[in-house]
Amino acid sequence: MSLDPVQITDKAIEQIKAKTALNKDAVGLRLTVATTGCSGNSYKMEHVIDETLDQDDKFEAGGAVLYIPKIHSWMLFGTVVDYEEGDLSAGFVFTNPNEAGRCGCGESFTVDRPDKG
Repeated sequence: MSLDPVQITDKAIEQIKAKTALNKDAVGLRLTVATTGCSGNSYKMEHVIDETLDQDDKFEAGGAVLYIPKIHSWMLFGTVVDYEEGDLSAGFVFTNPNEAGRCGCGESFTVDRPDKG
């Protein structure tokens, strides 16, 4: 069992490195949670240009660099970041043990705040 707050699979490592390389100024990717959708939250990946941001936690694996805003850490603790390719789509997949539910289309999710009983 891993003690890492976030686990990154080998496929995700390769894609994070490839997508980071698309922007010559990027130092990695940021996984953030955006408020959207019928369930309230969705995952978003974006390039990170300035690595001096102290509002992010930095995770490195196999040469890939992933940042997570500290404000979202409680929602993402224990998440496995993977990358899947299908016949019609490809993209990052997040297995998050903190999800309390997903919308019918699977595009957004909800989590229960840890301070709620």
